[in-house]
Amino acid sequence: MRISAISGFKIGDCYTHEEVYQRLSVGNAGGIRPALKSDGSLRRLVILTTAPTAKIASENPYADRMEGDVLVYTAAGREGAQNLSGINSRLVDQPEDRFPIYCFRNTAHRRSKSASPRRWEFLGLFSYQRHFQEMQVDAQGLLRNAWVFELRRLPTNELVPVELDQKLFEKVMRDVQADKAFDNSPVVESTPATDGVPAVCLEERRRKMLAMSPQDFEHLVKQALQQSGFQRVQVTRYSQDGGIDVEASTSDALWPLRGSLLQVQAKRWIHTVGRREVAELRGSLKNFANGALVTTSHYSKSALLEATMITKVPIVLIDGLQFAEITKRIGLLS
Repeated sequence: MRISAISGFKIGDCYTHEEVYQRLSVGNAGGIRPALKSDGSLRRLVILTTAPTAKIASENPYADRMEGDVLVYTAAGREGAQNLSGINSRLVDQPEDRFPIYCFRNTAHRRSKSASPRRWEFLGLFSYQRHFQEMQVDAQGLLRNAWVFELRRLPTNELVPVELDQKLFEKVMRDVQADKAFDNSPVVESTPATDGVPAVCLEERRRKMLAMSPQDFEHLVKQALQQSGFQRVQVTRYSQDGGIDVEASTSDALWPLRGSLLQVQAKRWIHTVGRREVAELRGSLKNFANGALVTTSHYSKSALLEATMITKVPIVLIDGLQFAEITKRIGLLS
């Protein structure tokens, strides 16, 4: 296929590096590439990321990844504190300047013998959802502040026509923002009861949890409940859980609540848990059950408000650092 013949990019199809940067009028280097209008304003942004292999996930659990329709993108640099400046800051401008963001994922290293020139998979058009600063343990084992961006894939047709991308982006964004389920509220700062535990220790534990498979994280939550005195703790079968991952009952030691049912959803996520997930968990609870949501990531402000609404069944929210503190206190993840 000649570059000049490409009228658009199809989600799921792979393209050469040259097809990407020439057709979208961006540079040929860098993870974030801008295309500018004649007045210097942004025409579009192109993000090129890498599909996380098992090796990448083990060495760097913070690596960029797609989770559902959310792309979690960490600013450049694996060592030292990051600044929200330069090309990274352009992502934050999208809600005001309203330009489309194209995302491509590298499916094979260019030096691989089996790598095809068409190794850049088109993921779709994305919109900025939120950004936040979090603690991470860098490549040298030191604690640093890093900037994390969350971009949400827009519900477009499979084929995105380049010449009409601005109109398409504007139309889809209007629909998305009109949806009451749309949650771009900021992240709630974590408040673990550290009791003198160094922050780097908690983040090292969270890092280990991020490197787990979702199934292993569910079993870690099960172990934490057992170690905390709950009885009849079990990981539910995926096909029958209705959104519930772990169930447990309170022990005789908690005699006023003896036998109370607890249903937990465990999310080994790197992106923020929002209001929708909290509401869906509440809708999955059995009658008279207590609900809790445990994640390796963070919660949005809207999620916290949903969990604590006085007119609804409360949901306990435990974020990554809080759960790291719990595992430390009860002797897990040594």
